[in-house]
Amino acid sequence: MPSAVPGAMSNGTELNGRIDGEGLTVNGFSRKTNGASTWPTNGHGRASSVSSADTSNPGSFEPQTHTFDWNQPHAQPGQTHRYHQEEAGGPRSGAFPRIRSWGDDPKTARYPRISKPMELMRTNYDCVVIGSGYGGGVAASRMARAGESVCLLERGKERWPGEYPEDAKESLDQLHYSGEFAPSWLPEKIVDGGDPTGMYHMIFGNCQNAVVCNGLGGTSLMNANVFLEADNDTLKLEAWPKEIRDNPEGMKEYYKKAEEILQPEQYPEDWPKLPKLEMLKRQAKYLSMGEKFSRVRQTTRFVNGPNSCGVEMYPSAMTGQDCTGLNDGSKNTTLVTYLADAWNWGADMFCEAEVRYITKAPDPQKGYIVYFAWHGRNRGHFKANLHGDLMWVHAKRAVFLGAGSIGSTEILLRSKNMGLELSDKVGENMSGNGDILGFGYNTDTEVNAIGRPSPSPYHPIGPTITGIIDNRSGHENPLDGYVIEEGAIPGALAPFLQAMLEILPGRIDPGEGLVGKFKANLARLGSAFLGPYYRRGAIERTQVYLIMSHDSNQAYLTLKDDKPVLEFVGVGRSDHVKYLNRILEKATKAVGGTFVQNPWYALLGKQQVTVHPIGGACMARDGTGATGATNHMGEVFTGSGEETHPGLIVTDAAVIPTALGANPFATITALAERSVDHYAKKNNLTIDMTRNGVLDLFGSPEHKHIHNRKRGSVVHIDEVEEINKIDTTRTAIMTASRMNDSGFGFTEVMSGYIHRDRGLKRDNIDTYKLAARTAKSLSETARFFLSVQSFNIRTIVNDPSHRAMLTGTFVCPTLQGSPFMVQRGDFNLFLLDRKAPGTRNLTYDFDMRGIDGRRLHFHGYKVVDSSVALSPTQFWKSTSTLYVTITQVLSHDERSCSDADESGLLGDIVAKGIMRIQPQDFLSEVMTLTPTGSSILNKVASAANFLTFFTRKSMSLLFAPLTPLQYPVQACQGFVNSTPPTKTYKIKASDGVVTSLHMWESTNLNPWVETKNLFMIPGASVDHQIYALPTIRYNAVNYFCRAGYRVWISVHRFGMLMVAQDDWTTFDARLDFRACLEKIREEHPGPDKENPEKVYTIAHCMGSVALSTGLLDGTIPAKWIHGITCSQVFMNPVWNLANMIKITALPIPGDVFYKYLLGDWFSFSTSKNDSFLQKGLNELLRLMPDSRKELCNNASCHRVTMALGRCWNHHNLNEATHRQIDRFFGGVSMTLMHVLMKQGYQGGVMGNGPLFERLDTPDNIKRLKGVPIMLFVGRDNAVLSLESTEKTYEILTDTFGTGDGSGGVPYQRRVVPDYGHLDCWIGRNAWKDVYPFVREEVDRVVRGENYKFQEPSDKFQHLVESGKLLY
Repeated sequence: MPSAVPGAMSNGTELNGRIDGEGLTVNGFSRKTNGASTWPTNGHGRASSVSSADTSNPGSFEPQTHTFDWNQPHAQPGQTHRYHQEEAGGPRSGAFPRIRSWGDDPKTARYPRISKPMELMRTNYDCVVIGSGYGGGVAASRMARAGESVCLLERGKERWPGEYPEDAKESLDQLHYSGEFAPSWLPEKIVDGGDPTGMYHMIFGNCQNAVVCNGLGGTSLMNANVFLEADNDTLKLEAWPKEIRDNPEGMKEYYKKAEEILQPEQYPEDWPKLPKLEMLKRQAKYLSMGEKFSRVRQTTRFVNGPNSCGVEMYPSAMTGQDCTGLNDGSKNTTLVTYLADAWNWGADMFCEAEVRYITKAPDPQKGYIVYFAWHGRNRGHFKANLHGDLMWVHAKRAVFLGAGSIGSTEILLRSKNMGLELSDKVGENMSGNGDILGFGYNTDTEVNAIGRPSPSPYHPIGPTITGIIDNRSGHENPLDGYVIEEGAIPGALAPFLQAMLEILPGRIDPGEGLVGKFKANLARLGSAFLGPYYRRGAIERTQVYLIMSHDSNQAYLTLKDDKPVLEFVGVGRSDHVKYLNRILEKATKAVGGTFVQNPWYALLGKQQVTVHPIGGACMARDGTGATGATNHMGEVFTGSGEETHPGLIVTDAAVIPTALGANPFATITALAERSVDHYAKKNNLTIDMTRNGVLDLFGSPEHKHIHNRKRGSVVHIDEVEEINKIDTTRTAIMTASRMNDSGFGFTEVMSGYIHRDRGLKRDNIDTYKLAARTAKSLSETARFFLSVQSFNIRTIVNDPSHRAMLTGTFVCPTLQGSPFMVQRGDFNLFLLDRKAPGTRNLTYDFDMRGIDGRRLHFHGYKVVDSSVALSPTQFWKSTSTLYVTITQVLSHDERSCSDADESGLLGDIVAKGIMRIQPQDFLSEVMTLTPTGSSILNKVASAANFLTFFTRKSMSLLFAPLTPLQYPVQACQGFVNSTPPTKTYKIKASDGVVTSLHMWESTNLNPWVETKNLFMIPGASVDHQIYALPTIRYNAVNYFCRAGYRVWISVHRFGMLMVAQDDWTTFDARLDFRACLEKIREEHPGPDKENPEKVYTIAHCMGSVALSTGLLDGTIPAKWIHGITCSQVFMNPVWNLANMIKITALPIPGDVFYKYLLGDWFSFSTSKNDSFLQKGLNELLRLMPDSRKELCNNASCHRVTMALGRCWNHHNLNEATHRQIDRFFGGVSMTLMHVLMKQGYQGGVMGNGPLFERLDTPDNIKRLKGVPIMLFVGRDNAVLSLESTEKTYEILTDTFGTGDGSGGVPYQRRVVPDYGHLDCWIGRNAWKDVYPFVREEVDRVVRGENYKFQEPSDKFQHLVESGKLLY
């Protein structure tokens, strides 16, 4: 029994497994609570067995690294067995027919998992193997042992003994049917239904149907285990290639190799007699073929212990359930032989991967691209996308097709339709191997041929087939040869068997007398009323026959509506079939039974059913594509000549050119061994034949593939990153498994339009909309089909990144290399958007690789902001609209830098656009929501956690105005740009008031750029930080210092200082500005100290108003000023409508009312510990009317808006600025507010009370003569009306004119679109939208009209050019 010590998994174990509905499976680890007892490790019949993880007895097994001679014959029963093999030790009790667990925990059913989750697939491998039956298993095992990196793709799921269906319901759940349903009594119809990854696949066709198996292990999971070599007469037939027909003995070498792995043996003589075997022996004598009867060799195990590949096996429990999957662990399927060996040697295996077609890899790559539909993560709910948006993997050297004759032929036919040059013989010369099924119903003795999940140990059914009448030799025409084998019907069909045998036509009665008929009728009634297992009933007396013979090989496979359809011509009506049915009739009559032909033969109108379809990509008899699809090595022809596609090799029954007249899997395996051997020799590969030790299927493979170890190739950096990502993913899955965590996943399809244009650099909605409109006009469509999986529900719910993993495809024909594979991408659910306040994004961030090897980076985000508040329609629009940017790929280190606004958008822009979820796709997405866990309770808890988190986040955004207020936080967050001043001065004004003046030296190192003084004045209630903001990466001080200016910023008396509470006004602050200018002129007067240089001044809002009072009343000499840039206002403040309402519409002015209730000082900061009145005010302020997109729940933001008006468009701020707005605002006195309200109401600056004299008189305005003034205002200013600057501009131009043409334009006015008030300075994109035109004006005035600014080479230029600053 493969063992695992759970505690040992924590150190370096290799991950192998998948996440599915049954639970998390990692390192071969799967749990599902079932309460059943586990398989005993030292119970009956296991006395000598030693766990492979048992270290208490070092001598219990040999070291795993010894050399083994694969040419030595395997030990047969009665000989000395390696390791701890033992005889069964007696009857197999009821505990043995089904393995309840492969582990040793009695509380959980635990099964190995040697396949991996799709998230661990690499982009390329040396070899890709399609299918996991005998041909695929051989290829995977041998190539892995040759040191090649191997990827195996299997359509079905991984199931181990103990997990196979047993009853009719379980079996029907695993049924998949497809093909052309064509009974003679109904019109032909293409059908496709059931579970496409189900274990049993019924393929309908014309004249014959086929049954095959899907699952890791292929048809070996449900065949009857008969190892029967093809006879030499058959191998000498003309249909075979010369290399085989001229030397049939050459196949013995490869049959031997197959035999050494699969270990066939006869049903032991000393085991219980089997009635069905004894009856076949009697019938052979009646047919005069007694000498041709024998016990057939089969791959069923009759001893304990490890098999040839090191997997622990059990003796047969003789259930007769082989054809639905043996649950007793006694069957040497490819799962426990070749595939387990491949796993141990480093092969990667992936299930639920339905390969569709193969193409040549586009230049500059070599090899092939294998396209497949991944059925995992419930992707089948997207029926239109499952087979349209295919995933792929690159096979650098070889592709081995081992998907079965129908599967491989279907893939080749579709590949041919997709442009791969192939022989016209693909799909032809198929055969049903001459299979004939029949029944000897209600014979004269008990047969016991109905399988049971748990048979009596004293009355076993036995393996499905144990005996054979081999009548292949001695015929003049080898095509007349055949074999007859007895069989067993699996228990899943037992309830229906009698009805089929009784009702359907085609019965041939034995012609008994009256007594015989009476007994026969009693037996029929016994089965009808007492069930099929009534020992004296007709069903328990029914012999099952399976004939393999030679048919006409005239069948072919076609694709209709892209679905495979079998066309078997004339098989069911041939004279040979009638002859064989007569033999079965004779054999049945000899034992007193009623011969019933195959029920499907009658039901479907003379149609047969085969379990052994062969051919379709047959070996050519003359070595050219004119007579076959492959050469003698299985290599696929490029046409009708001798040329082949190098490394494109068929290794399954599809290459067999004629019916074998025998069970085919031994020949399939031998031919696969032969093809792989030829490929290895041709490519100078050495297959390491070191024998495995006892495998610990819950641990790590003994051999791990080392990338390119055989050829010493240079490993590219992207391959290193891929390996590192796989390791990280493996660790995450292992950790989740070890902690017994549950997960959650879903699948999503989005489509839209993406335009390829490197000039689309701006990261704003308008740019995305422009790109999408352009793409739509050019039909530049795009679509992704992605599965989202969180392996640990706590990660996606509690981690701040709320991360899950993306796997799937992205299709965009306008991008070279499409379709792109998406592997190990990042999905973030409701991730806090650092670029915009109160915004949560759903982000999709991944590198993707095209079929040409080119890599691109995809970054998409859905924006869920305050615009969704109280609007379900807008919420749907936001959560279903993805803004996409495609960039050139960067290394992990480059993309994971910490100084970028959004690392996912780094790199050269390739394309942009918009993708959306369509309503029908959303409904499918809902159907894919799937929790994972080790038990039902864990899954329920996982689903509840995810849905609770999603609902909570959704509701907090949808009902944002009603959510709890955000109060200031103690810790600094998002301070990414510390900009400390070079020097700070304390400035004493003429009235004795002390304020601050900060200075930053120029950072421009260009010797040709002279440093000039630049004086900047902030507005009310703020300080120098609005120009030196630490929460944006590129602030105004940074900008102007690198432009060659020595920046001076005053923190004046009504700013963010303690003296602001002393009721100072804008008129008082003019004295501060004069003192500051005096200090500037004193410290840096310029070349002439006697005549200091003029100073250019930038003033914002009420700082600008205060400056205007000093200039208008003469306190500040205009001759000191080189020019002024006035932000939002200068000398004519006019309140915006909302602020005007506060003054005029209320019965009591707001400042008076507040002063009466709460005092003279209004602080913009607050806290949860504030007074009840202040907290009550905070709650009331959330009701202030504003547009939906400007809603927020920041208490300090509300207070600023109440006092001054909304100072910004929220989307222009980043999260850090908005969240900590209290750090950049102080408060305001009601005295100042009273003055400001008066000025804004009357539309002009004024002095202090009680007179409040207007200062913007014509005489005062004349003092401004000769001072260039630029006014600008945000178009969306909610504090001041745009009339403020417009009125000033008109007064200046009316008074002084528009200039004489010699000194440039003295007065300018500019409206900044999409900006409000203060965001012109503290907005995250102000460096791009505002600062440049201000600098241009400053340069023009200070340095002259001809001055041209040159960007200095510094960190800010790097931030801009690298795309780290989004705009």
